[in-house]
Amino acid sequence: MKVSIKLYASFGCFLPPGARNNRVEVDLASGTTVHQALERFSVPLQEAHLVVVNGVFICASERDAYLLKEGDTLAVWPAVAGG
Repeated sequence: MKVSIKLYASFGCFLPPGARNNRVEVDLASGTTVHQALERFSVPLQEAHLVVVNGVFICASERDAYLLKEGDTLAVWPAVAGG
C-alpha cells in the first residue's frame, strides 16, 4: 500500500535521498503500524513527539496498534523548543 511519510525539523535527516519538501511516498505492507513505519526510517520512537495521521493526532499509547491504510499521510515532529 502507498503511504506518504512527512518528517519535520530534525527528523528530516531520516528521509531517503530524493525526498522533497520533507515528504516521501513509500510502499508498506498491509497491516503496518505507525511505529513500524517510523522504524523503517530509523526515527527514534521515544523522540517522536507529535504524530499525526491524516491530520488526526495519534497518542503514544496507540502508535503500536494503529494500522496505516492505503493513501494515508503520516506526519511526525520531534519536540522543538523556541521562543
